[in-house]
Amino acid sequence: MAYKSTHTFVNLPVKDLDRTKEFFSSIGFEFNPQFSDEKAACLVINDNTFVQLLTESYFQTFISKPVADAASAAAGIIALSADSREQVDELADKALTAGGKQSKEPADHGFMYVRSFEDLDGHLWEIAFFDPSAYSQT
Repeated sequence: MAYKSTHTFVNLPVKDLDRTKEFFSSIGFEFNPQFSDEKAACLVINDNTFVQLLTESYFQTFISKPVADAASAAAGIIALSADSREQVDELADKALTAGGKQSKEPADHGFMYVRSFEDLDGHLWEIAFFDPSAYSQT
């Protein structure tokens, strides 16, 4: 039987936890206070997906490597789905207004529409709407 996880937890280091919380709150995300304190904030993506935003010093306690500087090097992209093209634009525009930076030009593939941004620490995020009815395999 294949392994299937029921929940997803992503952990990211951040330089300024209060600014980071303000950034994601202004986009429209909420935090779970039960798993948040002065060293960490639990960003709720949905009922089964969470991003634990950890101060760099606290993040360092979980690893034996140096903390990467996401502003100068990419280690991954966090991709989230949206319910519509309009929701993609809404979230991406809010991220840019809140101080994020556009990381790539919007991509419209017909069946999929994607906008990308960097958060305040340089972590890469994508918001995508996928319309399976517009997808055709050729």
